Amino acid sequence: MPLEVRPARSFADMRTMVGPKRADANVCWCLSYRVPAKQNRELSGPLRGEFVEKLCHRKVAPGVFAYDGDEVVGWAAVAPRAETSFARSTKIPHVDDLDVWSVWCIRVRPGHRKKGISHVLLDGAVDFARQQGAPAVEGYPVDNGGSKVDLTMAYVGTKALFEKAGFSQASETASVLAGFPRVLMRRSCA
Repeated sequence: MPLEVRPARSFADMRTMVGPKRADANVCWCLSYRVPAKQNRELSGPLRGEFVEKLCHRKVAPGVFAYDGDEVVGWAAVAPRAETSFARSTKIPHVDDLDVWSVWCIRVRPGHRKKGISHVLLDGAVDFARQQGAPAVEGYPVDNGGSKVDLTMAYVGTKALFEKAGFSQASETASVLAGFPRVLMRRSCA
């Protein structure tokens, strides 16, 4: 059965993809780039999950899930750049005044990796953004030159992944993650 990408509406699936093993744990919940730093610090323990549950019920979903049948196997965060910390970043430049969307987290569940799910998720994130009226989608992956990226930092993707999805490098950045420079990649939704 082929993978299906759908808007992230299920909080249970969100918990599976980015939630903690313990409800009181302070894991990211994919909020680090979504909310301002002060709010990110204030949201602790169960408050993080409660905030994400509200995101799942907004008019526009907080991203997309990949499903293999009924099983959620992947997640991609995608939202208007204006709603993210990238809108205020001093390290990741704005290349123009387009109201672009950003994709900043691509996660595949253990046991499902190395099957091309990241590629399906990235395409699905672009399709979702296009359906919401986005003129283009940006990502900020590492330019690792083929070197291995630590699994805990691989969520931003690699330049090669974005290139395979039809993105082009629009700019260099001053951001570094896991020892690798990050680049600004962009794909038009036209």
